[in-house]
Amino acid sequence: MLENGALTRAPLKTPKAAAIAGIVFSFLMATIFWLLRRAIPADPLEPGAWLTANSKATVALALNLVPFAGVAFLWFMGVLRDRLGEMEDRFFATVFFGSALLFLAMLFAAAAAMGAIMLVDSAVEPNELTNSATFRFARVFAYIMMNVYAIKMAGVFMISTSTVVIYTGIAPRWIAFLGYVLAVFLLIGSYYIGWSFAVLPVWVLLISVYVLIDNLRQPIESTE
Repeated sequence: MLENGALTRAPLKTPKAAAIAGIVFSFLMATIFWLLRRAIPADPLEPGAWLTANSKATVALALNLVPFAGVAFLWFMGVLRDRLGEMEDRFFATVFFGSALLFLAMLFAAAAAMGAIMLVDSAVEPNELTNSATFRFARVFAYIMMNVYAIKMAGVFMISTSTVVIYTGIAPRWIAFLGYVLAVFLLIGSYYIGWSFAVLPVWVLLISVYVLIDNLRQPIESTE
């Protein structure tokens, strides 16, 4: 019988392969971005011709992948916080955590707006939605939400994470410096360059691959 009737439990540990979540996020976001760019014109004021073409199936597939990408991103955040451990600073942790959650919230909001457009279009007469002000508002709302606000939060996330990397050494410094450069690019040029959204998945992929390799190289702790 255990002393004082207390139960002893092994501490919950992050799996060594948990960093694969960041890799999954990177590939999912790259796929989503490619599908949307292939189906929907970049101009937010376009007349909505894609709603009457086969592009609707492509857009629906991309939108259905968004929740899975969001879950993978949350796991990626958990991996970074676990790697920091007691070195985590409250200030940078707040900026890191807040910007990441805002990015996800805006990503989901933009996806919900696009999903609402498709759902309403299937319930009304042909061309009725595309000729309305409601369609133009929802289309521009989704565009600005992603290409302005969500992208800016992604840049803040990269800056805060890169700063933590430099001060704690949880990843190579060159990844942090690259993160600064790419973050500035997002903050300044995201509104003018359509493919800038791909910057975040590529950077997350670099960090995740390094963390995964480093975790797998570490010897398995012996249990007593």
